[in-house]
Amino acid sequence: MTRLAIDAVVATIAVPAVAALILSLMPSWRLASRINILASLLTVIASAFLLLHRPAPTSLFLIDDLNIVFLLLNSFVGFTTSVFSASYIAHELDTGHLTPRYLRFYHAMYQVMMVGMNLALVTNNLGLMWFGVELATLSTVMMVGIYRTPASIEASWKYLILGSVGIALALFGTILIYLAAKPVLGTGMGAMQWTNLLRHAAALDPAMLNVGFVFLLIGYGTKAGLVPMHAWLPDAHAEGPTPISAVLSGLLLNVALYTILRFKVLLAGSAATIEPGILMASAGLVSLFFAAIMLYRRRDIKRMFAYSSIEHMGIIAFAFGIGGPLGNIAGLLQMMMHSLTKSAIFFSVGHVAQAKDTQKITEIRGLTTSHPLLGWTLVAGVAAIAGLPPFGIFTSEFLLITSTFARAPILAVLLGFGILLAFGALLIRMTALCFGQPSSGSNAITASSVPIFLHLGIVLLIGLALPAFLYDWFAHVATLLG
Repeated sequence: MTRLAIDAVVATIAVPAVAALILSLMPSWRLASRINILASLLTVIASAFLLLHRPAPTSLFLIDDLNIVFLLLNSFVGFTTSVFSASYIAHELDTGHLTPRYLRFYHAMYQVMMVGMNLALVTNNLGLMWFGVELATLSTVMMVGIYRTPASIEASWKYLILGSVGIALALFGTILIYLAAKPVLGTGMGAMQWTNLLRHAAALDPAMLNVGFVFLLIGYGTKAGLVPMHAWLPDAHAEGPTPISAVLSGLLLNVALYTILRFKVLLAGSAATIEPGILMASAGLVSLFFAAIMLYRRRDIKRMFAYSSIEHMGIIAFAFGIGGPLGNIAGLLQMMMHSLTKSAIFFSVGHVAQAKDTQKITEIRGLTTSHPLLGWTLVAGVAAIAGLPPFGIFTSEFLLITSTFARAPILAVLLGFGILLAFGALLIRMTALCFGQPSSGSNAITASSVPIFLHLGIVLLIGLALPAFLYDWFAHVATLLG
């Protein structure tokens, strides 16, 4: 069984890697879309196997209660997005936005992205984790600019430049952590392994750990969309393909956050270091308020929901920064609910863009009248992401606010006010988009709706009754996070 578990870990990387190679050579874009789905499904199966059977840590791989949460969520949303991509991206060929060659390239880069994210999640090595995040970033950069329009090329370059600055800072922070470990663990790969670092955390140089964490928070915070390193995210969402918007918000931001949490746990193992939670909570509150204000000024529907992602990453960073059993549980639940809900919203936005042939909010009206199923689905998605009951985000935000009140009432008030501020903007936009006199334009919708209903259904069920096994699982992970 141990051998099978190790094979499953390898499969989470090898399957998308082999699929990417095959897809790059695939002559048929239709067959490529099916292979993309199949590879994503096999990755889900391998990840689910690891939930039941986890191998012991090796020098390369580490599977524990923390990263298995991210890995399962990553592979599941990656699979459902591949299903949506198969139907949505084909529409871009019919409209002339893409050629068959670019469609094949898109599917190949999709699997390269999965390789990078999964590698960052399962590796036991700081350097490989950095490489995985960089690989995922570069692949999504190329997909953002795939339309080859001036706006999409500008967005991809902006993403590349800011992402490169962030990853360079993260690399410097990684080097500082290695230097802190070198006197204790010696030179070589042993000083780069999470298991070794955590075991000897109390003996590492605290000053070096402090400086390293600041660089890591800024560097990986750039990829997590935290303010003020967020500037790439709205443009990438607005100009890239809609399925990529779903994985950027639902997956890549989470992977970047995961790396920060790993280093937060490392610092928590040393009593002489700074309290990393203060920095995370501060960055989270700033991101929440900034994004909430910017929501009122958006004119592009995808750009608006991009700022909503920044808002929620702020809430999640605040939750993990506050920490404690309930704060960490709320952060994990908020992360899961945001990934499922926001990806479902971007799927719906893809349908809207197909139906109305525009992303401008002023040109989209009365969806519940012109496209009832689509309109009411979008209403449900916005209600869920805004934190209304009975959806799961209400549960996580309620848990976070009440637990924060017990420890820091002023911060709880600020958090609640920021969430209400964002809620007002989303309510105004939802009313304009979904109700009133329908706007012109009623093209056929070809993209699949199954992933939308699947995601929103899970969010609704968890909001109605949080499963005991899920709460117990998150409670155990919360103890690891501190």
